Amino acid sequence: MADCIVVGAGISGVLTALELEQAGARVILLERDRLGAESSWAGGGIISPLYPWRYPDAVSQLAQYGQQHYPALLDRLQLESGIDPQYHKNGLLVLDQDEANQAIEWARRWQVDVQKLNAEQTQQCEPALNRQAKAALWLPEVAQLRNPRLVKAMSAVIARRKISLFEHSPVSAIRIKNDRVQGVSVGDKHYDAEQVLIAGGAWSGQILKQLKLETTIEPVKGQMILLKGVPGQVKRIVLSAGRYIIPRQDGRILVGSTLEHTDFKKELTENAKQQLYQAAIEMMPALAGLEVEHHWAGLRPGSGNGVPYIGKHPAVQGLFFNAGHFRNGVVLGLASARLAADIMLQREPLFDPGSYAIEAEH
Repeated sequence: MADCIVVGAGISGVLTALELEQAGARVILLERDRLGAESSWAGGGIISPLYPWRYPDAVSQLAQYGQQHYPALLDRLQLESGIDPQYHKNGLLVLDQDEANQAIEWARRWQVDVQKLNAEQTQQCEPALNRQAKAALWLPEVAQLRNPRLVKAMSAVIARRKISLFEHSPVSAIRIKNDRVQGVSVGDKHYDAEQVLIAGGAWSGQILKQLKLETTIEPVKGQMILLKGVPGQVKRIVLSAGRYIIPRQDGRILVGSTLEHTDFKKELTENAKQQLYQAAIEMMPALAGLEVEHHWAGLRPGSGNGVPYIGKHPAVQGLFFNAGHFRNGVVLGLASARLAADIMLQREPLFDPGSYAIEAEH
């Protein structure tokens, strides 16, 4: 019998499992597909929310912790796995100017470096930009990592730890008796534990609904493309009108992403591919003609205002959740895992958990 079962092996689930195992808990990690194969693999890896000033303070709180502690975590993962997640602080350039005052006020409250650049400064910051770019907001401390490499590193670390990972194991039921969790079922196979954590990404809403908990978690498809560029062709992460460009260290250029409410369907569309390609060229005309090397889609765990659900079931003892991170699974995942583990282990919580409770507004 395990101490804890974590349902879902995305970034949030894996990092929570590692926190629990480090505290001495016997952990079973169950994944419906493969470790990190959904939104954890598919995302862009920007270690910041897009337009961070648009989110409630509960999101900024988690994000700031992640930004401060990710370098140390990634160093540990690389040391243990031998895989470099390619953390790189190359800054975020936001071309949208209609929220500049809001951004500056948010930066002042959270002590974040946000600079207003004029046209000349903007071009110096990113020479590949369209010459029509007149001004920008510059966040020099924003970093990125390469999601597939992070997933590989996490997988290698899990294999070395005393964590029992079962992939291709979709949970069919949470077993409860006398208002206390007993474990979970995967088909006709039962796993017993005193605690169960739901961290199932886009599928978390379905699981919680079976437990009579209504949440705002739903799948939101995002399509992305990868252009085959050369190293140094693009220097900065650039964001404009909801589309972003992320330069990788090997010269490849990621362009994202769409926001599509299509239930659990991940079909690729030529229209989305062309829209993303056109958006990239409008931001940086020099990208025209680059080969689209890859086109893919992932399902984000959408939530109402972007605040994830982190906490315990209000009526079932031993049942917890860490889900609903929407577009910010990477940047919020580290703090979310720490907070979820704090609650489960009855430690002093990293933050006041009230903002993330199932009863709170999301």
